[in-house]
Amino acid sequence: MKPFTTLTGIAAPLPKANVDTDQIIPARFLKSISRAGFGKHLFANFRYVDDKAERPDFVLNQEPYRKAEILIAFENFGCGSSREHAPWALLDFGIRCVIAPDFADIFHNNCFKNGILPVKLPREVCEKLMEDARLGGNARITVDLERQVVVRPNGEEIPFQVDPFRRHLLLNGLDDIGQTLQHGTAINSYEAKAKNAQPWLHQGAPQGAPA
Repeated sequence: MKPFTTLTGIAAPLPKANVDTDQIIPARFLKSISRAGFGKHLFANFRYVDDKAERPDFVLNQEPYRKAEILIAFENFGCGSSREHAPWALLDFGIRCVIAPDFADIFHNNCFKNGILPVKLPREVCEKLMEDARLGGNARITVDLERQVVVRPNGEEIPFQVDPFRRHLLLNGLDDIGQTLQHGTAINSYEAKAKNAQPWLHQGAPQGAPA
């Protein structure tokens, strides 16, 4: 998983509350277990007419927001079903940080597991950041996870809080598998001891016996 340290990028304003996971990635596109390829279907019901023609009034169909790396929304972002495809679609599009007043719990957890930083800030702050985002490509926003601040284009720093353990995982690019691999030496040592203590458990099946 790619580490998240400091991100400076274009922010797309999405002034909606209660954006659910079926709006983020509609169920009709959940046909793959690969994380790749979902970005083109992100917010499909908002972005397209009949999954084909772009709706020009939707923010991600406009410049410079086609290259947005930060998304700013309102309350209860990611509610609805628990599908992990929602953060997959955001990440595949290029979104690495979502800023909102609060998030649905499962979506919030899934973001950290997939290298996306969800930042909780008060509604009035999100509204200010949306105004910044509407200024376009020259008004870039910085999200500094190490210092735990969002930096507005005018230089104002807005502090936020992230659980220390989750912050550590994102800073070091550790998902569940990465955390396990950190204990590789201890796991190998245990397996070696177990093989010596119970060698019959590690022998191949007798010839002619079913495997």
